[in-house]
Amino acid sequence: MKKAAFIGSGNMGGALIRAACRAIGPEQVVIADYAGEKAAALAAELGCTAAADNGAAVEGAEVVFLCVKPQVLSGVAAALVPALNACHERGEDRLLVSIAAGVEIAALRSFLQGIAWDIPILRVMPNTCAAIGKGMLALTDGGAGNEAGLAAAEAILADAGRVERISEGLMDQYTAVAGCGPAYVYQLIEALADGGVLTGLPRAQAQTYAAQTVLGAAAMVLETGKHPGQLKDEVCSPGGSTIAGVAALEAGGFRASAIQAVLAAFEKNKQLGK
Repeated sequence: MKKAAFIGSGNMGGALIRAACRAIGPEQVVIADYAGEKAAALAAELGCTAAADNGAAVEGAEVVFLCVKPQVLSGVAAALVPALNACHERGEDRLLVSIAAGVEIAALRSFLQGIAWDIPILRVMPNTCAAIGKGMLALTDGGAGNEAGLAAAEAILADAGRVERISEGLMDQYTAVAGCGPAYVYQLIEALADGGVLTGLPRAQAQTYAAQTVLGAAAMVLETGKHPGQLKDEVCSPGGSTIAGVAALEAGGFRASAIQAVLAAFEKNKQLGK
């Protein structure tokens, strides 16, 4: 019996699969995907196992991660009911962990028509940085008090990055900031690098300088515990070049645009869950 099964091996699912292989070993991981060749290729790369289908993945592991898009989750979940019932009849109940944005645990439970017991379900929302162990992940059991399930999921995700337990009522808000956030940061890095190129820096150097600067600034926030505004002020000398750049960002609506990006993502998350 393997520890973890992953159904879906797209960008987010693939990131978690890589992290799980590092945390518990590839021999404890089985993966399945509607595109069988995709799962087979990833399994060959990582040294884990590719299942013949989703049902086989459920039968072969204790914890099942549903790494599919919200739009298809209902169909995927419903198709797992026979395998989940078979496991239950053997006294081997599975733990389900969904990464589908916006889909609450109660909704996922409603997709599992034909399951007569209280199957344990968690939600986790990662970001793609989990692929290199630098992710931010939110984990919830929806208030069920499932300490054993939460601990099992945390062990599998231990090498994905920072994992925090939150209430399910905050999951959409979290997703809008951290789940979607890498895309916003990549745009910032690209824009900083473009500015560097405009001033005469070679592209490769400008990109490296921008990325390392973002990495260092993020570490300063986490490691010092200081408010970002305070850290910003510490860089801005009176009448200096940094405050001139900050003023230009303010004139362009930089902070307002970032806030609106989070709000737009939050509203979309709510729509996905309906």
